[in-house]
Amino acid sequence: MIKIGIVGGTGYTGVELLRLLAQHPHAELIAITSRKEVGMPVAELFPSLRTRVNLAFSDPAQAPLQDCDVVFFATPHGVAMEQARALLDKGVKVIDLAADFRLQDPAEFERWYKMPHSCTDLLSEAVYGLPEVHREAIRSARLIGLPGCYPTAVQLGYLPVLEQAGLIDPQSLIADCKSGVSGAGRKAEVNTLFSETSDNFKAYGVSGHRHWPEITQGLKNIMAKAGQPASDQQALAMAFVPHLTPMIRGIHATLYARLTPKGMATDMQALYEARYASEPFVDVMPAGSMPETRSVRASNFMRIAVHRPPVRSGEASNLLCILVVEDNLVKGASGQAVQVMNLMFNLPETTGLSLVPVLP
Repeated sequence: MIKIGIVGGTGYTGVELLRLLAQHPHAELIAITSRKEVGMPVAELFPSLRTRVNLAFSDPAQAPLQDCDVVFFATPHGVAMEQARALLDKGVKVIDLAADFRLQDPAEFERWYKMPHSCTDLLSEAVYGLPEVHREAIRSARLIGLPGCYPTAVQLGYLPVLEQAGLIDPQSLIADCKSGVSGAGRKAEVNTLFSETSDNFKAYGVSGHRHWPEITQGLKNIMAKAGQPASDQQALAMAFVPHLTPMIRGIHATLYARLTPKGMATDMQALYEARYASEPFVDVMPAGSMPETRSVRASNFMRIAVHRPPVRSGEASNLLCILVVEDNLVKGASGQAVQVMNLMFNLPETTGLSLVPVLP
């Protein structure tokens, strides 16, 4: 059994981790921390976990985290980088669901997260936890910076056309993304009140969102890993506009790129199907499909559809449109974290994650 600790188990990603790990055949939960809820049974705060999680929340300073095989940080940004070193020194693997180990440039981290990075020497060791791109590095890693929810959808949406040179104009990328309210976390804020979000739809972060540098870093890494010219990597430019939708779970990303003549001559449906044929959690839907967020609700699955919408009547379109849906709390966070854990402990990466999406 894998002995597991969770730091910050009272948020949405924390309770999602608990839900997934409670039915994982190789997981043994030994510590769940919360400064505010010390001593409270987990099932009292989250009745959905009654009879499945019998632990109480413990103080982070007293929890037996150093006795764990792996510790998940489901905490605000800045917490994991303060505690990771002590755990790594004891041989404990660390998976951070926040942003502390996503960005490789500490100056970029400070710019976007408004705090200095406190353990910059660990950044070079941290592996970006996107299995479809970094599977082999994840297997041998001891420190994981898990991707954000938007970055997961955008990177996997663009992955097949960026791995091959010359299919798209790398300066033409537009990511138009929508997220459910749970992406804002389990905290009281006016802009996430029911009266503010219900019957409403709005963009935010248009002038700059902290997921933008993570996405562009990831897309350039994809190109570099595939041997793309440095000039193409440097030329990459992407507009990212997130939106808040009146739903609890789900991300819908509508991604655009301009095809080159080589790209226009490529069967995009076949390209995507071939790239993801062996990926257990990425479903390339039939041509013409319109994936819905509810088709992945409460699951670790991502669904992708590829389109060539017309731009002028009677002309072949050079516009590629990629539709991507995922559950922001599962494939966009806690489910991907469990997928990464499975790889780190040499388990089939689908272990504990083959849950059928919930309808309605």
